[in-house]
Amino acid sequence: MKKLYTWGGKFSNRNITVSDLLKNKGKKKYIQTTATNAEESTAATEAGFDMILCKSPNINEVRKGAPDLFLTATIDLALFPSKDDVLREAFNALKNGADQIYTARGPHIVEYLSKEDIPVMCHLGLVPRKSSWRGGLRAIGKNFDEAITLYNDFKTMESAGALSAECEIITSNVMDEIYKRSNLIISSLGSGMSGDIIYLFQNDICGEHNDIPKHAIVFGNLLKLKEDLYKERVNSLKRYKEAVENRSFPSSNSTVQMNDEDFQKFKSKI
Repeated sequence: MKKLYTWGGKFSNRNITVSDLLKNKGKKKYIQTTATNAEESTAATEAGFDMILCKSPNINEVRKGAPDLFLTATIDLALFPSKDDVLREAFNALKNGADQIYTARGPHIVEYLSKEDIPVMCHLGLVPRKSSWRGGLRAIGKNFDEAITLYNDFKTMESAGALSAECEIITSNVMDEIYKRSNLIISSLGSGMSGDIIYLFQNDICGEHNDIPKHAIVFGNLLKLKEDLYKERVNSLKRYKEAVENRSFPSSNSTVQMNDEDFQKFKSKI
């Protein structure tokens, strides 16, 4: 655990620093997942994860469950449209305890942030919110022209000052070759093992929904537990309703009565 001074002006501990990421590139693989609240970040901590990623408004809640883990804060693509909006939210996120800022914006935004010494994670490969430009949600780098363009995108982001890149659904053999030639810290999301960080969404890992993306593997079945909990909730409400209707509730066991002497005095008074 490393001692550091945060952008918010507080002494804190961190399991990983930016310096560690740079020194360990190609030597160590970190494991990362998402967290939306303290319960999920606590679970990631107990499971031994190295890093977590959350939306910037959720930092304070997520930090309750993972005060020391390296945290990347994502700045929403649509909510912060101008470069000054992004910079302002980046500083706010760092003040609240983020260690790195993620943005799916272009190199001009990455450069704008990096010039302030902000550790920036860019997004390369499939960017889901920009998927219309790609003809839909699909793997990137499936032909020569696309692979060359992708490689040049990596170099552009390096020149812009990005520290790292979330590499989503890039063909694994193309990712292998780009990894060998990139100085970026690579976070692989469905792009194979050529990454310094292997990353998967927590709701995919835990099987919390039916629509699991092709790149993910489910390691749990929280969806069934949620469905069972919902069924039990409905059944409990039905049993309560029936008890009220057949007058078995409220019963003498669930009510309180005044003692007989005071009750008689009360009756005579009214």
